[in-house]
Amino acid sequence: MSDHILKAYDDDLAQLKAMLSEMGGLAEEQLNHSMEALVRRDTRLAGQVIQADEKIDAMEIAVEEKAVLTIAKRQPLARDLRNIMVAIRIASDLERIGDLAKNVAKRSHAINDTLPRRLSAGLERMGQLSQAQLKMVLDAFAADDAEKAMEVWRHDEDIDALYNSIFRELLTYMMEDPRMISACTHLLFATKNIERIGDHATNIAENIYYLVHGKPLREERPKKDKTSITPFELKQD
Repeated sequence: MSDHILKAYDDDLAQLKAMLSEMGGLAEEQLNHSMEALVRRDTRLAGQVIQADEKIDAMEIAVEEKAVLTIAKRQPLARDLRNIMVAIRIASDLERIGDLAKNVAKRSHAINDTLPRRLSAGLERMGQLSQAQLKMVLDAFAADDAEKAMEVWRHDEDIDALYNSIFRELLTYMMEDPRMISACTHLLFATKNIERIGDHATNIAENIYYLVHGKPLREERPKKDKTSITPFELKQD
C-alpha cells in the first residue's frame, strides 16, 4: 500500500475520531444541562436540552455514513477495521445518552414542588457520578487507554448503588405523603435514565477494551441495580 493511500486512510480514521470527540462533548453538555434543569426545575434549560438532541442524532448518522464510506473505499483489516466498528458502536451509545438526557430534562417540566434537601442532594450526586464516568470514558477513548476505560467499567456499580438508595427513598416519600406521588414518579423515571447513562458509559468502556486488545471483555459486568423496569418505562423515550 502506497504512502499516499496510507495517509488518506489515516486521515479518514482521524476524522472519525474527531467526529466522535465532538459528539461526546455534546453528550456531556446535554447530560450536565439536563441534571441542572432537573435539580433546579429550570424549564428553559430543559427546553434547550430537548431541542439540541436533534444535533446528536444527526451526528450519529454522519459517523455511520463516514464509517461505511471508509470501509467501502479502504477495505480495512484487523486493528483498522476495529477502529471503524468501534466508532459506530460508540456513536450509538452516545446517541442513546443524548436521548436519556433529553428524557431527564423533560421531567423538570412536570415537577413543580421544591424537592426535599436530602433527595435533591442524592440526585445531584448521582448526576455528578454519571458525568464523571462519561468524561472519563471519553478521555479513555481519545487516548486509547484501556486501563482508564476499565476504571469506568468497574465503578458502574457505584451509580447502581446510589440509584437503589434513591429508588427506596422515593418509594418512602410516596407512601408517607400521597401528594408526592406525581413528583416522585417523574423522579423515578429520571433516575432510571441516569442509571442507564452509566450503562452506556460502560458499553463504551468495553468497546475501548476490544479496540485496544483485539478481543471482547469476558468478565461479567458488576451490577447493583436490584429494581425492575416497568412496561410503561420502556415506552417513555
